Amino acid sequence: MATQISPASGRDTFVGRAMSRVDGPAKVTGLAKYAGEFAAPNLAHGYVVSSAITKGRITAIDAAAAEAVPGVFKVITHENRPSIAGEAEAYQDMVAPPGAPFRALYDETIAFSGQPVALVVAEDFDTARYAASLVRVSYEAETPHTDLEAQAGSSYDPPEKRDGIKPPPEPWGDAGSAFDGAAIKVSQQYRIAHEHHNPMEPHASTVVVEDDGTYTVYDKIQGVANSQLYLTNAFGLKPEQVRCLSPYMGGGFGCGLRPQYQLFLAMLAAQDLNRSVRVVLTRDQMWSFTYRPGAVQTVSLGADTSGNLQAIRHDALHGTSQYEDYQENIVNWSGILYGCDNVELTYRLAKLDTATPGDMRAPGAVTGVFALETAMDELAYATRIDPIQLRIANYTDTDPVEEKPFGSKALKACFRQGAERFGWSKRNPEPRSMRDGKELVGWGMACGIWEALMMESSAKVTLTADGRLEVGNSTGDIGTGTYTILTQIAADALGLPMEHVTTKLGDTDLAKAPVAGGSWTAASSGTAVMKACRDVAEQAFKLARGLEGSPLANVDFERVVFSKGRIEVAGDPAKSVVLTDVMRQTGTETLEATGSASPDKDFAKQYEAYTHSAVFAEVKIDEELGIVRVTRVVSAIAAGKILNTKTARSQILGAVVMGIGSALHEESMLDHRLGRFMNRNLGEYHVPANADIHDIDVIFVDEEDKANPLGVKGVGEIGIVGTAAAISNAVFHATGKRIRDLPITVDKILAA
Repeated sequence: MATQISPASGRDTFVGRAMSRVDGPAKVTGLAKYAGEFAAPNLAHGYVVSSAITKGRITAIDAAAAEAVPGVFKVITHENRPSIAGEAEAYQDMVAPPGAPFRALYDETIAFSGQPVALVVAEDFDTARYAASLVRVSYEAETPHTDLEAQAGSSYDPPEKRDGIKPPPEPWGDAGSAFDGAAIKVSQQYRIAHEHHNPMEPHASTVVVEDDGTYTVYDKIQGVANSQLYLTNAFGLKPEQVRCLSPYMGGGFGCGLRPQYQLFLAMLAAQDLNRSVRVVLTRDQMWSFTYRPGAVQTVSLGADTSGNLQAIRHDALHGTSQYEDYQENIVNWSGILYGCDNVELTYRLAKLDTATPGDMRAPGAVTGVFALETAMDELAYATRIDPIQLRIANYTDTDPVEEKPFGSKALKACFRQGAERFGWSKRNPEPRSMRDGKELVGWGMACGIWEALMMESSAKVTLTADGRLEVGNSTGDIGTGTYTILTQIAADALGLPMEHVTTKLGDTDLAKAPVAGGSWTAASSGTAVMKACRDVAEQAFKLARGLEGSPLANVDFERVVFSKGRIEVAGDPAKSVVLTDVMRQTGTETLEATGSASPDKDFAKQYEAYTHSAVFAEVKIDEELGIVRVTRVVSAIAAGKILNTKTARSQILGAVVMGIGSALHEESMLDHRLGRFMNRNLGEYHVPANADIHDIDVIFVDEEDKANPLGVKGVGEIGIVGTAAAISNAVFHATGKRIRDLPITVDKILAA
């Protein structure tokens, strides 16, 4: 069981409150710098030339015209690139799936559309871009295979599993026989389209060559340790030779977990030319790598007439590249969310001529839970049981896969509070029974689930004699509010004003921490900060107790609190000392400590930890035009302790918006004749705009959990899981038409 650690002050002055972002002023005034904005003397600019075919080989490259342009330094291709230390090995990073990661400019082989085939390096961006248009590349093209369903016959169970992704559990019971014998059966196929992350900030890397021969690298990345590891592997460098920084990030959603090819190309050019180089990708080029893979799933549910599940079968298929086995946890949720004695879950991959897919917010869960929760809604109609009651009838407080209880699961409270806020009791269950003028009205709901994870992390804190505290580690703030929550935790721990605390992130020179992702940052880095602050608090207390005539001389550490810059006896503030006076009188310039955090193995032996949610959605649909509006969403979240209700709510709002995008808008369209995504811009790839978003209500349900010392579960992912299913179910309620293929677009509604 994890030991709960309270702030040394004993008073949650800031933690748990709605606090504005400490990094907000820097972002809104333009003081925050991103990877493509850092300057360096004699900085050169690289522009990527992308392949015009999807599969085949390069037969010739003519760069003469490009190299003749004034200001062009070099055109680097696979034919003239310098040799690199790691070219005989795969360039691994911390989140790579099994296989051989893509190596830019490695040889003449073309493996996917938009693959980089050359880098034009010039004295400025415009010159590089113009010269890139003059590079002529000849190809020998082959027929690409990018149609997932056409390749389903050659699908396979990945032989090597990806770290952190649990394979489907072994079946239990006899799902086939139980389904065949069930009184009520639902068995349908569900599809979700490819989706691209499309953050506002494009991928960019600035490699600065320092006078001592080392490199300072600014990269768009969710974890600078990944960039450093990738570069040291690829170029045979030592970690101390490469300092990687990513202090701010303009959106990632998972596409920044792995280093992308612009980082490799920037370092390659910097080493070749012995000068600093920046490479920024265009919006079009960001379609040439990581994306949420489209998937085809079959869910079969068997139940008795009371709605009790007798059988669950869930099969999923999605594509991967020819060179890596990218994997997601898609079907496992169907074995965890509900209790059932007969379960069979299968998951397969198909090799496609595309780039490797990548993690996109709540990878796997967005896909798998959409299918499961849509099937549960179909079962609710088949049994004529209210969708909430059906889920309660199959509720479980124990993880059926691991056969361990959940450390906490306030999902029933999510049902109750969400339904009350939404007005669910007023719902007429019959499809097409609710109207608002010329619009059909639909109400739908679904569950969400996500892992509550904690990773090994560390953090260093330094208290100076003037009462200022510096906190830092190498994790990133990808827009989730990490700068703010770590500042809150540290300020509470030492009883300081938040403005006296400075948090530094995204730098490999800082204490080691994992990438920012998976909703584990608060639990991991937050716990490390708290432990480091407690260490400093103990150091300060020992100094205070040793002062001549100290009012704390005969007091134990557990009896004191840190509050308003003082160390005082709990309940007796008259017995106190000023923290800065303690350091001044003892001649102490700084107090430092590094705290380490890791998952509680004892807890993990006894319990499972997940976040849960209940999502309620209202849609209004023009009956003649088939246009869908999501007019209301209520998202009730059970995620343990909420450190900052303002930034946490912001995370759920953003996640719900992405869920609306997944349900109604987002689709990366592949032309299988060309093997190319065709809508490679924000004009043709539709994401929700302001006019698409109406009322979103977020409820944080009280929940106590001991999975980690802070009692947090993370909120980055849970808000998107189940949202698309709730909207899909609402569309059925409004129209009586079941659309099982995301996104739900006008043509699908009219044709249903």
